[in-house]
Amino acid sequence: MDEPRKVIMLVDDAITNLKIGKSVLSDSYDVFTVPSALKMMELLERNRPDLILLDVNMPDINGYEALQMLQERPEMRDIPVIFLTAMSDHESELKGLNLGAIDYIGKPFSPPLLRKRIDLHLLVQSQQKALQNYNDNLQRMVEEKTRTVVSLQNKILRTVAELVECRDSTTGGHGERTRHCLELLISSMQSEGLYVDEVSQWNVELVLASSHLHDVGKISIPDSILRKPGKLTPDEFEEIKKHALFGVNIIDRIANGDEESRFLSYARVLAGTHHEKWDGGGYPYGLKGQDIPLLGRVMAIADVYDALISWRPYKQPFSHEQSLEIIRQERGTRFDPTLVDVFLNMAYEFPDSKA
Repeated sequence: MDEPRKVIMLVDDAITNLKIGKSVLSDSYDVFTVPSALKMMELLERNRPDLILLDVNMPDINGYEALQMLQERPEMRDIPVIFLTAMSDHESELKGLNLGAIDYIGKPFSPPLLRKRIDLHLLVQSQQKALQNYNDNLQRMVEEKTRTVVSLQNKILRTVAELVECRDSTTGGHGERTRHCLELLISSMQSEGLYVDEVSQWNVELVLASSHLHDVGKISIPDSILRKPGKLTPDEFEEIKKHALFGVNIIDRIANGDEESRFLSYARVLAGTHHEKWDGGGYPYGLKGQDIPLLGRVMAIADVYDALISWRPYKQPFSHEQSLEIIRQERGTRFDPTLVDVFLNMAYEFPDSKA
């Protein structure tokens, strides 16, 4: 299938020049001859040429003024313009190029030279459009691939999190509630500019999705302990504490060093450090203060708050106010004191809040 002919608009107040130009170009292009800049602007409302040949010395509106009019119209400013002029001084040529013209051809023009210059500029224009189309298509492909990868990541996270929920029936809904708490807490940290350098590096959406895996290690805890309808013995508690390291190991096995599994890095940190304590008395690593990853310190507050307000076989749920007071009392011992302050300031946003 033949490509459509390119359209050239030739603008000149001299009828002779219009006739000559059309005669030279009509065998290869569709040529509109236009006697003035004002008429050009009228035609451009209905027609978009591939290139404009614009005379500089015209009455009423000269070529420079006409080009400025084109540049002021977003829908017209990308039409390439070549000036036609009898002037040969460098200042005039530079002025036209500075205004946005792509070339400058002297009159009287040589027909072969005119043809060659136009052919060259239209070829460059076609290549630029082809490159832009390629880039646009490539961008769409990248965005589609990204959406597919993100969807797959979220499915993996949700599926594994559901396995944990099925194993531990005593903590139903814990994952979703801690995710919501985490979201509010991170939002408040961002609003207050807290730990801004680190938080700005997070993919918050992925952090929130990964939070569902913070207790994934419970899959490896025996049912006799995980589902025990009463308080755990000291030995049983030591056993269940192992779920943090079990979680790290499970996530490492899923990732298996695969570059495409880097999204699990958030889940690994959350699973392994959400039971560390600010004073160093937590587990499994006994980390202290800011040696505890920020993700783990934030998750610790969300995890404990939900455990406090929820029913457990060994306790009744605490009220929202009681839970806040317990967390306040452990400011600087169990929890990062700065994070506790942020948490208490935004606690009214919680569903259980009576504020």
